[in-house]
Amino acid sequence: MTTITPRRPPVFNLPNQLTAARAVLAVALFVLISLQLWMWCLAVFLLAALTDYLDGYLARKQGLTSTLGRNFDPLVDKILICGAYIFVMPVPNSGLAPWMVTVVVARELAITVLRSFLEGQGAKFGADWLGKLKMWFQCAALIAVFIDLKVMAVNAGEAPWGCDFTRDLIIYAMVVLTILSGLQYLWKAAALLKSDE
Repeated sequence: MTTITPRRPPVFNLPNQLTAARAVLAVALFVLISLQLWMWCLAVFLLAALTDYLDGYLARKQGLTSTLGRNFDPLVDKILICGAYIFVMPVPNSGLAPWMVTVVVARELAITVLRSFLEGQGAKFGADWLGKLKMWFQCAALIAVFIDLKVMAVNAGEAPWGCDFTRDLIIYAMVVLTILSGLQYLWKAAALLKSDE
């Protein structure tokens, strides 16, 4: 009697193709930031964020989750987010200080290394609600920065007070959530390592 092994989904399936498209969009975004084309930056970033939602949704809906997708997707997310913050930070009146960008990049790199190590040990170390909220605010802060820079470009380097205030409020909320989610992951990792011992 022959047994039929379940067919494995193709590695470069639609969700992974969307992730690859997001990597291309990230490069396009960095070029647009360098050219200070803020409306195009906003459009490309929103499109990239849409592909991030769609690839996860399709992977779950169609049962196309794969090892490549589980590693490729967060890697591209980090390239997009960290790269965008690094490119925007030197722009005058961006509202981003070097220490803020350092917090974002350091948190993302540290958690990536930690997740890779723990999942290599067989532990589950996926994103939780605080990590997802942090991601939403990181995206919202970039959107606010792009809009504020566009408003200033149109108004000869000036923006309404409320525009700057809203941008700064979102940026500081993002920084706080980035730190808190990083600390939560460190605590979670310490608990996993302690229980393993």
